[in-house]
Amino acid sequence: MTTASRRWFGGRDESRRADAQAAKDAAAAAFYELDTAQRDLRISIETIAAADGSPAARQATEGFAALGRRIDEVSRAYIEAVDAHDLDRVDLEGAAAHQARQLLTRARDELVRVKGELERFAQGLQPLLDKAETQLARVAPARERAKAALLAASDALDAVRAQGMRADDLAARLAALGPELTKLNQGAARHGVQETVQRADRILRDAETVRAEAVRLPERAAEIDRRLVSLRTRAQALRNRADRVDPVLSELRRRFSAACWQDLQHVPDQAVRDVARAEDRLGEAARAREEQRWADVSALVGAVRAALDATDEAVSAAQDRLTRLEAVARDPKAEAERTRFAIRDAQRLAMAGRSVPDPRHARPLDEAVARMERALAGLEGRHPDYWHFLQEMEQVRVAVGRVVSDIRDQRGTG
Repeated sequence: MTTASRRWFGGRDESRRADAQAAKDAAAAAFYELDTAQRDLRISIETIAAADGSPAARQATEGFAALGRRIDEVSRAYIEAVDAHDLDRVDLEGAAAHQARQLLTRARDELVRVKGELERFAQGLQPLLDKAETQLARVAPARERAKAALLAASDALDAVRAQGMRADDLAARLAALGPELTKLNQGAARHGVQETVQRADRILRDAETVRAEAVRLPERAAEIDRRLVSLRTRAQALRNRADRVDPVLSELRRRFSAACWQDLQHVPDQAVRDVARAEDRLGEAARAREEQRWADVSALVGAVRAALDATDEAVSAAQDRLTRLEAVARDPKAEAERTRFAIRDAQRLAMAGRSVPDPRHARPLDEAVARMERALAGLEGRHPDYWHFLQEMEQVRVAVGRVVSDIRDQRGTG
């Protein structure tokens, strides 16, 4: 009887140990499933955080952190339940096995319950996750376009260097994009989707600009060479023209009063000095061209062109003055008639639809008539100042033109 009793109780202990082991296996499976679900959800949270800076996204991150703390609690309870009893001990008593099964079952139930909370939380995140994944889908193509643009710019630089162009400034601009490329490669998880896409777009634009300038560099160099040759030719031609100003001035002095030519006395010497300075700058431009300092060359070429334009205008002024003075000396009435026609046309416009002109228009037109008459009277002396007369006529016409513009503006006509 005693032997049978021991066998019966021993069989019951084995059953309890088996139940405890089954509870342990079930708890382990629940722990593994919860850990896997937490890892998957962490990836989703990181995706949302990388793509979305909205309050809803921040709340999702905070909610996940709170769940993480709850998961830590139940995981710790599970580990403590596993460590509380060694189920592999042969002499483990039935009562201990029963207690182990209870602890492990309770731990499993908590793990399963928290996993359910995790799943419900994940379901609520789906709209944010869908939006974030859509945003992240923009990152890879933008990054690849930026890298392709950098490669194209580098290839273009290599090509022009093979033709003997240094292109140091372009190389420096391309090298300056290196830190930006490093940040681009760090990805949206670190810098966010919007910032990453914007960085990719900036790299693309800057690299494309470098590439385009590199491609144009040989043509730009050839164009600069042509401009330098053209400007040297023009400077020489202006020097020759400046030498012909003195005969024109002599003619002006001989035929017209001093007031008609005194302001042109400095033109020949000034033109020679200006041309000499322009030629010096052309020399600087040529040296900059040899050193491939393209920005300096462009600035010097622009300065030389502006200086030669001014000199050309000054040299032309003497011959233009003589031509105009000869014309007005032959027939001063032609210039006066041109002015008188402008005044009459303005007067007709001022009277259109009115019986009495507006004083704001009549007064300046009357003054224009009086000014024209005074200028004509000034030609009656022995040595008339034809240049003053021409200037007066031009200024009268400008004043009349202002009146006409004012009338049209008031009437809303063109």
